[in-house]
Amino acid sequence: MQEIISTRLAIGVPDRLYGRRRGHPLRPRQQRLLEETLPRLRLTQAQATDPRAAFGMGDVPLWLEVGFGGGEHTLDQIAAHPGVAYIASEVFENGLCALLTRLVPEGAEETGTLPRNLRLWPQDARHLLRALPEAALDRLFLMFPDPWPKARHAKRRFVHPELLPMVARAMKPGGVWRIASDDPTYQEWVRDCMGAQPFFSLGSLAEVRPAGWPPTRYEAKALREGRQPLYWEWIRR
Repeated sequence: MQEIISTRLAIGVPDRLYGRRRGHPLRPRQQRLLEETLPRLRLTQAQATDPRAAFGMGDVPLWLEVGFGGGEHTLDQIAAHPGVAYIASEVFENGLCALLTRLVPEGAEETGTLPRNLRLWPQDARHLLRALPEAALDRLFLMFPDPWPKARHAKRRFVHPELLPMVARAMKPGGVWRIASDDPTYQEWVRDCMGAQPFFSLGSLAEVRPAGWPPTRYEAKALREGRQPLYWEWIRR
């Protein structure tokens, strides 16, 4: 069985974790958000080596969300946990704009008050993971990622045997990694990939969104279309 899993997972080193950076053309308001608001929240490459200092909140828990989509989960988490330093990573410009639109009113892109406990990483999340100090993260979120169902794109999955050592290095022992997916191919992939690695043990697996897991638009779409999401918690050993 181990040989079968190893063969299925041997699909090459990820070249990137994302597809398009932009969907429909940006409207003037969205362009201002990227030019004026995003720089005020951006976590820089230099700050990534000491991320807590970038927040100025002291030695608080540090959480990371990879691929926040429209930002619903991110915004709910930072509101519910004001004492947590939260890094949200997303390269898709329309997704960045969706989150930023909800943070500042129109006309206040350059001056509006922003959450103290949020920083954005609008780049490939692997670059951040490499820069973070060892055992920096208390919690990691991967909510309904693109399943990359085509075989030639499977190496772009964030849950990937080549990336797991990097993820594990950045997480504290006992740190929690939450993964949610409604795609059967990705669900099977998570089972196989996480079942063949030594870094994380299964904390829980649920078919109904557990308490404390904010909903997302992707979950709502899956339920409308009759797909069954799964919700994992993996614990760093």
